[in-house]
Amino acid sequence: MERKNLYSPYINIKREDWKTLNGVLNFSLSDDDIDKLHALNEPLNLKEIQEVYFPLSHLLNIHIDHANNLYKAERAYIKSARKRSPFIIGIAGSVAAGKSTTARVLQKVLSLWPNRPNVALVTTDGFLYPNRILEEREIMNRKGFPESYDTKKLINFLADVKAGKEKLEIPIYSHLEYDVIPHETQEILNPDIVIVEGINVLQVNLSDKHKGPQVFVSDFFDYSIYVHASEKNLLEWYVSRFEQLQRTAFQNESSYFHRYASLSEEETLTLANNIWDLINKPNLIKNILPTRFRANLILEKGSHHFVKGVKLRKT
Repeated sequence: MERKNLYSPYINIKREDWKTLNGVLNFSLSDDDIDKLHALNEPLNLKEIQEVYFPLSHLLNIHIDHANNLYKAERAYIKSARKRSPFIIGIAGSVAAGKSTTARVLQKVLSLWPNRPNVALVTTDGFLYPNRILEEREIMNRKGFPESYDTKKLINFLADVKAGKEKLEIPIYSHLEYDVIPHETQEILNPDIVIVEGINVLQVNLSDKHKGPQVFVSDFFDYSIYVHASEKNLLEWYVSRFEQLQRTAFQNESSYFHRYASLSEEETLTLANNIWDLINKPNLIKNILPTRFRANLILEKGSHHFVKGVKLRKT
């Protein structure tokens, strides 16, 4: 072992070793199931699920079992009949890294465990400020940056989750309209596990203006995952996805981006690169990438969107 890795807070596990840690899961998914799990332009197959997400699910269940045992011991110690709080998993990473696919696959795989837990999936897109507020504050071009989220509302939601509130409601975001849908909510009932996915979930958003104690989104996580890829791959995936959206979703007259429907291939390519350089890249470098080593586990992706290795934080 190299000395530089001897004192690393993470254990580096190659994919060929990671896939052997599956443990107890042994089930299959249909092609239709898999099609529903991956996002646009993100390849996914049963092999990836079996070799990456089965072991990850097994690891998460070890942590969930530990949390359950700790809850039982604490309840007996303080002689309390309080209900067990849901286990919260945070998933972070850059735009185009594949967070949403990771979140959906984990939701599916965790829900298939023998005890059939109720696994809820929450994306932080719903906690973006509505476009009208972003426009009033002149930060529409910083959508996805920390200041574009109603972090207080997100923290209040997570506090309700941990408090054991049985019925929860969160805002719904429309990628077609590129905005939060007013007066519509997603209802979550009695979750056992809650997965919270978003680029901002591991950020601490410290401000020089803030005085006194501050609560962060990640304070509520029982386990956190960061989906990592090189900037070169992220740019390639983002541009490819943008080009595909231009040929499909942008053609819908209801789409916020319909204005780009008639662009030529060259114009589309130029626009996608400009958006990356002006918005996504600065947000990645300043706000997202620095949070990587706050995660309990890092999924490291290769050039084809498949996971090539795992960094597991030592305990």
